[in-house]
Amino acid sequence: MYELAIIGGGPAGISAGIYAARKKLKTVLIADSFGGQSIVSDDIQNWVGTKSISGQELSKNLESHLKEYAGDIVDIKEGEKVELISGNKIDGFEIKTKNNLYKAKTVLVTTGSHRRKLQAKNADVLEHRGITYCATCDGPLYAGRDVMVIGGGNAGFETASQLLAYAKSVTLLHKNGKFKADEITVKKVSSHPNFKLISNAETKEILGEKFVTGLRYIDIHTGEEKEVSTNGIFVEIGAEPTTGFVSELVKLNNYKSIVVDHQTQRTSAEGVWAAGDCTDGLYHQNNIASGDAIKALEDIYIYIRTK
Repeated sequence: MYELAIIGGGPAGISAGIYAARKKLKTVLIADSFGGQSIVSDDIQNWVGTKSISGQELSKNLESHLKEYAGDIVDIKEGEKVELISGNKIDGFEIKTKNNLYKAKTVLVTTGSHRRKLQAKNADVLEHRGITYCATCDGPLYAGRDVMVIGGGNAGFETASQLLAYAKSVTLLHKNGKFKADEITVKKVSSHPNFKLISNAETKEILGEKFVTGLRYIDIHTGEEKEVSTNGIFVEIGAEPTTGFVSELVKLNNYKSIVVDHQTQRTSAEGVWAAGDCTDGLYHQNNIASGDAIKALEDIYIYIRTK
């Protein structure tokens, strides 16, 4: 029986793991991978204390920092995905993965979120055949080609900026007229001569048989249906919290985010905490996730040591 089980290997999970090690809480940290969503980012400029770092490098730094302090205190289980958490504060909690079962007195959920899939005709059929959700992974394959980005947030514009380094042209399609991305980011990307913008457009169908050849969208203002040719489509339409494995254990809001007390990060189930993008926090960023996880760990330590 571990004192604590940390679920997730992003900035929140790793931060909690480091603090758990320093506080000598016997912990199991279960993560299918390290780094979180930022692992696909080419250039992160707001990780406090670091002017610029790639997602891959940040992931390696997080992993090495944790392992430096883990010792025999934090038992790291990498490559395992949690399928279900059950139990209670009295008997403890059971954390089930595909091949193993772990038991812990307390749980901290830091599983973040996952990419939202494009809901358009043929999108599922042509995924990985011209539709991709990772510009860092697949972008270089489209060098010298005309590509599109779907999404108007920071991720969408950052992906467009990254693709402009080698694509012939990049067209960003957004269903609204107003962008969620930072104004400075929008201006910077929009000033590129090979960048095009289509606003108020709802994607309806992905065109192509064996590979993407274009897409069909509807102009929201006029109702007119239009087609655009493209060699590749990069989807950046947000994310959904990864919380299905605790949906019967803790309270979720309408967006399936874990509802927490933001002073302590406690959930509705005593003995269970949550931090980062899987929660109902108003803002979701690496630094915030890390801070919330440390806040939770401080509360968990007091909870365990004063019972």
